[in-house]
Amino acid sequence: MALEAEIIEVYDTVGMGVVNITNRSYAYDFFLQPIPQEGSGSGIIYDQAGHIITNYHVIEEASELLVTLSDGTTVPAAIVGADPSNDLAVLKVDVAPELLHPIPLGESGDLRVGQFVVAIGNPFGYERTVTVGVVSALGRVIESPDQRFIGEIIQTDAAINPGNSGGPLLDLTGQIIGVNTAIFSPSRASAGIGFAVPVDTVRRVVPELIAKGYYPHPWLGLSYVWNLNPDRAQILREAGMIVPSERGLLLLEIASGSPAARAGLRGGQSQVRIGRTLLLVGGDILTAIDGQPVATARDLLRYVDTQTTIGQTIQVTVWRDGQEVTVPVTLNEEPR
Repeated sequence: MALEAEIIEVYDTVGMGVVNITNRSYAYDFFLQPIPQEGSGSGIIYDQAGHIITNYHVIEEASELLVTLSDGTTVPAAIVGADPSNDLAVLKVDVAPELLHPIPLGESGDLRVGQFVVAIGNPFGYERTVTVGVVSALGRVIESPDQRFIGEIIQTDAAINPGNSGGPLLDLTGQIIGVNTAIFSPSRASAGIGFAVPVDTVRRVVPELIAKGYYPHPWLGLSYVWNLNPDRAQILREAGMIVPSERGLLLLEIASGSPAARAGLRGGQSQVRIGRTLLLVGGDILTAIDGQPVATARDLLRYVDTQTTIGQTIQVTVWRDGQEVTVPVTLNEEPR
C-alpha cells in the first residue's frame, strides 16, 4: 500500500502541471477549400511566466496551438523555441500566474533500471491519465524528427500512447525525470516499450530555447561518413586503400571552413566504384573521440551532442596512411 500512496501523492501534487495541447493545421480539398485537421499531445508547465515544455513533433507544422489547463481553461499558445534534434519545444501562454502549477525538474543521471516511474498525459485525448511502470533501460538511442539521433533516452514500460507525447515521466517524489516522446509499437498503441527524453537534456536545452529560440548544437563538420565493418573494410582493401581498422568512420567529405577542416582532418581523395556506387576513398578513418570508441555515425552524433560543448577542444583519433594519429579539434556552433 505504500507504493499506492506514493503514486496518489505524485498525481495530487503535480497533476495540475500537465496540460493538453491541441495542434490545428489545414489541408485543402480539390476545390482549394481549407479542411481543418487536429492533433493533440501533452505539455508540462515549466514556470509561472507561462512557459510550457512539450515535444517538437507535437507542435510541428501547426497553424494554431491551443493549451487546455487543468481547470479547463483553453488559451492560444505561441512557440518560443524548438529543437527538432532533441524533439523538444517550448510554448508560452498568457494567463494569470495562479493558474500555472510548474512541475519541478529532477535528475536523470542517477536513474536505475527497475526504478518505479509515473507517466501523466493525455492519451487519445483522455486528459491527465496516470500510468505506472519502471525504468526498463537507460542509454537508448532513437531517431529524432529531423532524422538525427537522440542519445541517453530512458526506456519505460509505463503505458505511453498517442497523446502522451510531451507529458512528464516522474519519479515517486513527483519530479520530472523525462519527457515522454515515443513508443515502439506496430499497432501505435502501448506495447510496453516507451521512450522519454531525459531531464538532463531538458535542463540543457530548454533555457536556450527560451533565451534564443533555438538550441546551439556543437559542430564538428563531417559532411559525409561511411560506417566501416569487416566486409566494407575488405572491399576497400581490394580497391587499394590501407584500412588498418574494421570499425570506425571513413571520412568522405569535410565541410569547408568547419572545425574538422581547420584541424586538418581529411576527406576522400579519389573515387572508386563499389557495385553501383561511387565512393570517395583515401580519407581519414575516425575511430575514437576523447578516447571513446566511435563505430557508427550514430555514435558520433550522440557523443558530440551529449558530451561536448561549443568551444570545447576534443581529441579525434584517426587512421591516416596506415598510422594512428590524434588531432585536436575545437568545436563551433552548428550552422543554422
